Amino acid sequence: MEKRVILAFILSFIVLIGWSLLFAPKPNIPEGKKGVIKKVHPQRQQIKKDIELKEPKPVFILNEKESLVDAPLYRAKISNIGPSIKEFLLKRYYKTPEKDSGWVDLIPPELKSIRPLTLGFDVIDNSPFIYNPDKLGLKVEKNTQVLVFTANSKGLRIKKLFYFHPDSYKIDVLIKVKNLRKSPVKGSFIVKLITVLPDHKKTRYYSHLGLSAFVRNELKEIKLNKKGQKKLITGDIRWLACESRYFMMAVVPDMDNGIFEVKRFGSNLLTGYYKSHSLVIPASKEVEHRFVLYIGPKEIPTLKKVGYHLDRIVDFGWTDFIARPLLYVLRFFYRYTHNYGVAIILLTILVKILFWPLTHKSYESMKQMQKIQPLMEKIKEKYKDDRERLNKEMMNLYRTYKVNPFSGCLPIIVQIPVFFALYRVLCDAIELRHAPFILWINDLSAPDRLFRFSFHVPFMSPPYGIPVLTLLMGATMYIQQKMSPQPGDPSQAKMMMLLPVIFTVMFINFPSGLVLYWLVNNILSIIQQYRV
Repeated sequence: MEKRVILAFILSFIVLIGWSLLFAPKPNIPEGKKGVIKKVHPQRQQIKKDIELKEPKPVFILNEKESLVDAPLYRAKISNIGPSIKEFLLKRYYKTPEKDSGWVDLIPPELKSIRPLTLGFDVIDNSPFIYNPDKLGLKVEKNTQVLVFTANSKGLRIKKLFYFHPDSYKIDVLIKVKNLRKSPVKGSFIVKLITVLPDHKKTRYYSHLGLSAFVRNELKEIKLNKKGQKKLITGDIRWLACESRYFMMAVVPDMDNGIFEVKRFGSNLLTGYYKSHSLVIPASKEVEHRFVLYIGPKEIPTLKKVGYHLDRIVDFGWTDFIARPLLYVLRFFYRYTHNYGVAIILLTILVKILFWPLTHKSYESMKQMQKIQPLMEKIKEKYKDDRERLNKEMMNLYRTYKVNPFSGCLPIIVQIPVFFALYRVLCDAIELRHAPFILWINDLSAPDRLFRFSFHVPFMSPPYGIPVLTLLMGATMYIQQKMSPQPGDPSQAKMMMLLPVIFTVMFINFPSGLVLYWLVNNILSIIQQYRV
């Protein structure tokens, strides 16, 4: 039994440590700095070269105009070149937990001059195009407001109308194309998305970073690892998106039989090009199409309100069926406590109650095992040279005292998926981003640090400081070990007592919200174990 329990602990530990080494997120990095490559100017030059921009620079300098859109949820700058969104600041989200750090900008610095999002008609939008805005300032307060961009070129008149709503991150875009020629024009409505991928050697996240699409009721996370690699997606494409850890920029094309081609260029540049089926505009006739944009947080209730299955972009992997209910319960508790730290504690208590029968049975079994420990030692000594007889006598002993040697492992195995689901929620859910708890813990999605240091601490990712919650968690694990039946073999006993130290080191860089869950769970387990 002792070896089996130890094996269960070790296997669980190997899974946890392996998972954390491969995927554990780094401490929060302000969104404005994510994905930014240090050599800014060479990077921008390479990006422009990759996407083969051919417009003369004087056009940008002399003719660019910016329209400022001020809405309750965001503030945006839209250039008349494209037109393109040059800045999109979210008023409810800051770069760091400090309010004076500035609003999060969803347009990375590298992409501000190269149109990361384009909606249009391919006859016109194969090259940058200068539009005339109907206004340079727009205040969105109580009613939906519209900003109109108009252009004439190549015998075509195009209008792009942006509809901004005061209570939503959704933006409706209506594109009208009129053929002023005497002959028909053939073309397609298009969507272009451009993003810069972060350095995955330095940043590890569970959530997908880059481009994704929702195709045939299934989320497709597009992963291209090599320069020049391409991927073609066809079929019923409901939406396209560029996503970061907590935020997204999505387009709903609302077309049938579209084609979405994604290619990775140098400098970690990822471009996506969506093209609808071809259509013909007769002479003097006009066609139009409506797109839906969503530029904002990856928050499930907000996305569900917009519709189009946009909430499916929040994906917790194989734990999704557990993680989503846990996040729902967490939000429910927050609605009444207004503190996600308290909500985590209440969620931990709820999970503990659900698993109470299993853990109670496990502790009862451990108690029985502790009682028959002297008899087990006698059998081991008596039949130490006869392995087959030893196993037979041990099984007889278990049957006589009605002890299940595997019952102590079951609660550990059952709780592992719940732990991973909570890990995903606490790492990736935007609800925990910069969520304060008490005292020095002002971000439950980042490791807790008290009295921050300037010097390096082994096994610790910056910022350096005292991981108070993690140390308390390790202490509670040690108490649990002391309360549990000790193995007869001294070497095994020492190994078991090392586990709290190992777990403390492993948890030192985990989000403080996850450590809080584990700490509270340990305290409740000690109470239950003491009661048994």
